[in-house]
Amino acid sequence: MGHGQPKVLFVGAATVDSIALVPAFPHPDQRVVADELVFAGGGPAATAAVAASRLGVPASFVGTVGDDSDGRRILEGLEDEGVDVSLVTIARGVRSGASVIVVDHGRGTRAICARPGPALDPSSVATAVRGAEWVHTDHVGWEAVRAAVPATGSGPRLSVDLGYQVEGFTPRGVDLFAPSIEALRAAHGSLDPEALLSAALDEGARRVVATDGSRGSWGADASGERAQAPGVSVEVVSTLGAGDVFHGALLAAHVRGYGLEAALRYANTTAALSCLGLDGRSAIPDHEHVEAHLGAPTPTS
Repeated sequence: MGHGQPKVLFVGAATVDSIALVPAFPHPDQRVVADELVFAGGGPAATAAVAASRLGVPASFVGTVGDDSDGRRILEGLEDEGVDVSLVTIARGVRSGASVIVVDHGRGTRAICARPGPALDPSSVATAVRGAEWVHTDHVGWEAVRAAVPATGSGPRLSVDLGYQVEGFTPRGVDLFAPSIEALRAAHGSLDPEALLSAALDEGARRVVATDGSRGSWGADASGERAQAPGVSVEVVSTLGAGDVFHGALLAAHVRGYGLEAALRYANTTAALSCLGLDGRSAIPDHEHVEAHLGAPTPTS
């Protein structure tokens, strides 16, 4: 992949995370001995880029890091995964994004204390999207990407994962809108998944894929195609980053030309297998591992 011609561009947040696995969340002033403590890269768009790269799809990340040791660790972690970071902006005199995450192994829940990173440079995003086949953005990158990729359908295809609410957002003109069922219910009320997908399509999304936790995922597009794929059962260590991995795998499936149902099964499997690791990246499988778990070649559309 040439630096100027990424196949899939991932725009948004990148962090360095400290993750502790504990038997139960500590009470105030309590000291808890962690079962495990790891340091890893994080951030929705950055982790999705790692997933796509590990699955064999050339990926480039666009974001901003500080000129500190955390920023260097973020970039080194992405480069080690084969992600192109030549388009990343380094902000002078600013701290990089970082998080401290405590995972309660007994309840399968987590608490996150985050330090946001430096603001994204819109001009770098506008330059980076030229020549991209797909652009995937999280909540941090959305405004810059929306300004750079028009809703008319010209330019690269647009994929959006807004794990956090963005004021004024609508999916009009988004080629692949990838929220959770929970997020769709927050926007449209307590409807069943099929009705929630229809509501997102009515708002202008061209294709909607919604995650539903361990129950799997749902998909629909403007042509009338619908699909649902069940969740994949694994011995979960942590679900940290699983949604981001799902989105990276979903993009990889689309780039490979998989049909809607096959793309859902591929992304479900990749995300589930990633939950075998404490952090969001170390257990992400490669393409061959996913295909072996699915048991047959994945059909294309």
